[in-house]
Amino acid sequence: MNVQQLENELWEAADQLRANSKLTAAEYAMPVLGLIFLRHADNRFKAYLPEIEADIPAQVPADQREMLIKLGFQGKAAIYLPEDARFDRIASLPQGAKVGEVIDAAMDVIEAEYEVLKGALPRGYPAFETDLLFDLVKIFDRPAIKAATGDVFGRIYEYFLNKFAMSGAQEGGEFFTPPSLVRMIVSVIEPDHGLVLDPACGSAGMFVQTGHFIEDVRHQQANDTVTFHGQEKSDTNTKLARMNLVVHGLDASNIRQGNTFYDQIEHLVGQCHFVMANPPFNVDGVDTKKVEKQHSPIEQGGRLPFGLPGTNAKTGAISNANSLWIQYFYAYLNDTGRAGFVMASSASDAGNKDRDIREQLVNTGHVDVMMAIGNKFFYTRSLPCTLWFFDKGKPDDLHDQVLMIDARNVYHVVSARSHIFTDEQHANLNAIVWLYRGETDKFEALVARYQRQVDHWLAAIPGRIAADTAAIEALAAPLHAFARGARLAELNANQPDDAQLTQAQLEAFQRELDAAQADSGPQGGTGTAIAALLAACTQARATIARADLTRHSGQRTLQAVLDALAPQLKSAGKALEARHKQWLKLLDSAEKPLRARHSKAFDGKAIREARRALLAADPKKDEAPSVRDAVLDALRQAAYFIHQVHWLHSRFPHGLFEDVPGLCKAVLVSEIAANDYSLTPGRYVGVAAAAAEDEDDFAEKLREIHDELAELNEKAVELAGRIAGNFEELLR
Repeated sequence: MNVQQLENELWEAADQLRANSKLTAAEYAMPVLGLIFLRHADNRFKAYLPEIEADIPAQVPADQREMLIKLGFQGKAAIYLPEDARFDRIASLPQGAKVGEVIDAAMDVIEAEYEVLKGALPRGYPAFETDLLFDLVKIFDRPAIKAATGDVFGRIYEYFLNKFAMSGAQEGGEFFTPPSLVRMIVSVIEPDHGLVLDPACGSAGMFVQTGHFIEDVRHQQANDTVTFHGQEKSDTNTKLARMNLVVHGLDASNIRQGNTFYDQIEHLVGQCHFVMANPPFNVDGVDTKKVEKQHSPIEQGGRLPFGLPGTNAKTGAISNANSLWIQYFYAYLNDTGRAGFVMASSASDAGNKDRDIREQLVNTGHVDVMMAIGNKFFYTRSLPCTLWFFDKGKPDDLHDQVLMIDARNVYHVVSARSHIFTDEQHANLNAIVWLYRGETDKFEALVARYQRQVDHWLAAIPGRIAADTAAIEALAAPLHAFARGARLAELNANQPDDAQLTQAQLEAFQRELDAAQADSGPQGGTGTAIAALLAACTQARATIARADLTRHSGQRTLQAVLDALAPQLKSAGKALEARHKQWLKLLDSAEKPLRARHSKAFDGKAIREARRALLAADPKKDEAPSVRDAVLDALRQAAYFIHQVHWLHSRFPHGLFEDVPGLCKAVLVSEIAANDYSLTPGRYVGVAAAAAEDEDDFAEKLREIHDELAELNEKAVELAGRIAGNFEELLR
């Protein structure tokens, strides 16, 4: 499934509500998210239902059976859905039915089952045009959506939250937290037990990711190991948070609405095992009188142990609340707690009272990691930020230092306006933290995982090359048959004199075919390259089988072999692409200049099948990968995972932490003090030595430039249209 294409289609469909109902994004966001909630809840319900039904004896009466199903969902990462709330029932309604009323009723029965959702689920669906609502329901009932797994649909859910964040004008420095940053925070602080607090929880993305971490990494159920506490100023976001948690089977009973500046959540001060947040950036106007009493020791319930930030000379209000948030996160932690949060980059070296607060904070020894993030990670703004991490349980050997990571040059381009961390980029940055903490076993496990991925893709290459070669032969055979069997008379029939083909042209075409065939043969350039690659793959896999992937030394020895293989993989990919183009060009020559379709010797059906195998699949048409796609993907994936290990080993050759110019440095508190207590990573890590640009990195940057140019061209066309329209208006 092409998830990105699916997301785009869903967004276009959902946006019909705005286009056809004259609603703003803020007005139609909740109804759409409500339908996604129902669809996602139904998907998760059906995923667990067979397992639960299997434990119920067949002879149990129907009325008791439903009760046992309901009980079976307790402790599952899903919710029980009464029959009236199941999406199939809504989607099967006949045309003309009052679908809006049925959806409202579905929300009612779910809230009746789950007290925590009381008042959270959207209503008012009867207000929408029936036909429009029917169309939207049908879209969410497409087979691809119904078949989507929890992870896929969770991504769709997150995508819509992102899109609505982009559509609505966000104020007060509030930005939807990108999943990349959420994952990074969770991975670094590892929230797997106790009280987990997010005092600016938004739609609860931090908690959902924590649930994924506990389930995927710790292999436990989140509700058994942690208790979530969340506070959110916005009523709408509070409802979204509850919906998001419940649909993932997570406890939402401790999500509350409140302004954290003034609603202090006193009972959690000094009690939390983990704190995570993406608070509003650079908020001004916080009432000084309402927060000044918070300046007291944590032991006395104070949330501002290091004092108040500066105030506006005219209004007397707090001029920038970043330092309030930073202290809150610190104050809520218990004696061994960890915190991770997003903060405006300016907070890392702000002056005056903010600087004094930062000095006290640094001198506690509890600042653990600072990670600089580049532009374009947020969906609504192109602004850099910094991830802050506290650890009150730091070991003694790390107490007087802070790990600085400059990740501004680590990203993957999604579009001209959007960057993310790939799974591997996320893992590689996390690996730096592991090494810093002395957790070399995690680093070695990651490298081993990459090298096993290399083995997986190397194993796939021979079969896929064989399929690719067979596809070439499947095209070559009918082309040779045409070249040998074509008759000039049938090719030239009804053609003007100046368009008559000659025998020489057919013979020239035959020679081109023979040359292409020879190139793929054992003595040809492409054939030789493929044979060499297959031999190298066999040798590399044998080396992998012998290697001790549990030890750094074994991984290093293996990687030397794999690094030598990487150029062969890339050159083989280019050779295969050139071969595809060569044969498709020959086909084009046969069909157009030589008018092959007029010949009885031309097997059109065989040609069509062969062509499909050698063309790239069209994701917009949801086409399955072609034979060409499959072989090139195997080559690229093998090279990609080799590159991931190379990235790690080139920076940490001994499998231990060390300072890497331009990337990371363990900075002593004394050095931080000498730099006026700045916590900006770029100030300490320096600049990496100039190096030859990696081909993949260059391609990534080129793609970004191309996407940005395309977007600017679209805007230029749109603007030109508006100008032309305005000009026409003036002339009337």
